[in-house]
Amino acid sequence: MSEDNKSDKSITRIKENPDNYIVKERFEIIEGVRYDFLSSPKINHQILVSELTTAINITCHTEGLILFAPLDVHFDEANILQPDIIFIRNENLHIINDGYIKGVPDLLIEIMSPSSGAIDKVKKKAVYEQFGVSEYWIVDPHYATVDQFLLVDDKYQLAATYDNSGKVESPQLACLSVELTKMFQAANRFGG
Repeated sequence: MSEDNKSDKSITRIKENPDNYIVKERFEIIEGVRYDFLSSPKINHQILVSELTTAINITCHTEGLILFAPLDVHFDEANILQPDIIFIRNENLHIINDGYIKGVPDLLIEIMSPSSGAIDKVKKKAVYEQFGVSEYWIVDPHYATVDQFLLVDDKYQLAATYDNSGKVESPQLACLSVELTKMFQAANRFGG
């Protein structure tokens, strides 16, 4: 018997069963109601997260911390959300406690999917507004747009809607500048 065959016999082979995997539940609590994530995001969603995170990191890495889901943002016990992208200015990093964000980030970005659009545009927007998130973006991969909301007098106002040829800049975060053409091209590379 060859050495290869001897070593093969010493290896125990177990057929994997998906039921054996430990998968931590992913959900959000909005206004005291649990919303389960129904599936993992599609590739275009993840490319947009990556492209946006990279673009913000390039221009704002010295100004604050950029994070991405899955990561809980605890506004209070009835509102624990997982925004796709989170930016916290250096002066507000004290909201990070015990490995979680327990307070109000400076910028939150949600990338819509067919199952999350209504929640992102209505329920999450209302929570972010209520707790005073100064800037909120809703990215629509299907239409290749970004809606930029700014908090003015405790209410969100639509500052601009950018298309895939636009450049998002923030009046509240001077470091922020994101070219959208390349970002949406990368996301659409594999279709929707």
